[in-house]
Amino acid sequence: MSRLLVVNADDMGLTPGVCRAVLRGHTEGVVTSTSVLAVGAAFDDAAARLRDAPGLAVGAHLAIVGEDRPLLSAAEVPTLVDRSGHFPLSYRTVVARGAAGRIDPDDVRREFTAQLEAVRGIGVPVTHLDTHQHTHLWPAVAEVVVELATAAGVPAVRLPTSRSRGPVGVGVRLLSRRLGARLRRAGLGTTADYAGLDESGALDQARFGATLRRLAASGAASAEVNTHPGEPGETALERFGWGFRWGDELAMLTAPATRELIAALGYRLGSFADLAGAR
Repeated sequence: MSRLLVVNADDMGLTPGVCRAVLRGHTEGVVTSTSVLAVGAAFDDAAARLRDAPGLAVGAHLAIVGEDRPLLSAAEVPTLVDRSGHFPLSYRTVVARGAAGRIDPDDVRREFTAQLEAVRGIGVPVTHLDTHQHTHLWPAVAEVVVELATAAGVPAVRLPTSRSRGPVGVGVRLLSRRLGARLRRAGLGTTADYAGLDESGALDQARFGATLRRLAASGAASAEVNTHPGEPGETALERFGWGFRWGDELAMLTAPATRELIAALGYRLGSFADLAGAR
């Protein structure tokens, strides 16, 4: 039996160009699923496009990082924002604040609930939850995400991991194992393997090929590759200092060679909604 591959495009709603690129990745390429950023400046554009794309599965990309403002007021979620009322730029700030006990889980719960409701308000089924910059690897955030998924009937949650040999990779793998155990106890689905954290913003044709071959060699029945397509040169992306090669990822996702490699390695494309059939 063929194995399931979920090719998920993150950050739908970040900018108009990202919205267009995600849809191109779906209609012209191999993108099967996307995660929607409710706090993104182009969320309304994303919602309108997704209502006209019934074949593209939709998840919620819950955020407490990224320099955007929360959906709730700063007074409602004071431990999540800086003095200007914005989220911090990086997950590192979340980890530091969390370790110091300076993030109130109730603030996370209130804000994530508002974001999930915004995504559900698009009017399409929500197949999965994940987080911007993978903050749900942190246990306090993971607890909230699992609670929300269970309460809302969302069947799956992303399980990120890393193969990096450095200290960050070791820490991610430890947190990933703990998150995986939490998901199993809650009866929530996830893919058996994953790639995209180490490769974030750099999945050109060569790196995608190497990544997919490594996933295939593991023999896992299901895998997710999370990607970040965008339009090269979009000025709205300049405020993000992430060094992402948005256009290279879009080119890879729409290249015929990508679809050919997926088939050659014995994968069938699908979404988190197809996990039950891959177990």
